[in-house]
Amino acid sequence: MRNLARLSGHKLSHVSLRIAILGSILGLCTFSLAQQPAQSKPTAGPSEINVGGAVKTPFTVTLQDLKAMPRKTLRVDNPHSQKTEVYEGVPLAALLAKAGVPQGEQIRGAAMATYVLVDAADDYRVVFSLAELDSGFQDSEVLLADTMDGAPLGSGMGPLRLVVPHDKRPARWVDMVRSITVGRVQ
Repeated sequence: MRNLARLSGHKLSHVSLRIAILGSILGLCTFSLAQQPAQSKPTAGPSEINVGGAVKTPFTVTLQDLKAMPRKTLRVDNPHSQKTEVYEGVPLAALLAKAGVPQGEQIRGAAMATYVLVDAADDYRVVFSLAELDSGFQDSEVLLADTMDGAPLGSGMGPLRLVVPHDKRPARWVDMVRSITVGRVQ
């Protein structure tokens, strides 16, 4: 019971609380939050990202590289902030083309089972089919943005953010982008 008194001031998950109660009742184990390492979430992503996987030419792109590539500006109504925001960056399709991923008429047959996985520094991940990122299939404006409203992306969002303006919910907007990986379903 001493362990329960010690734990009462801490926030525990249901499972941890059940283990602590069971251990105290049976006297089989002790449980201490002090032994658990603190989990810190990153506040910024890397300043360069890897584009790889099932591509002809894997590469790493830096913020400076992105500034030198053809850029696009998007005006977006962000449902989370309930504001209109202006993002600037490089279309995801352009990065995939640079990596040698099939484009346009090349996307047929087995290429229709190709997907793009975008990872974030906080381990958030989203998936797109290759076809939905290609303007030959639909009006895709998915952007790897490095600025919002004319300024670099702030802490917790940048330095790179994937903006997916045509999704009804911004669940596939990825903050702190770390990597872009192309894969094929076998």
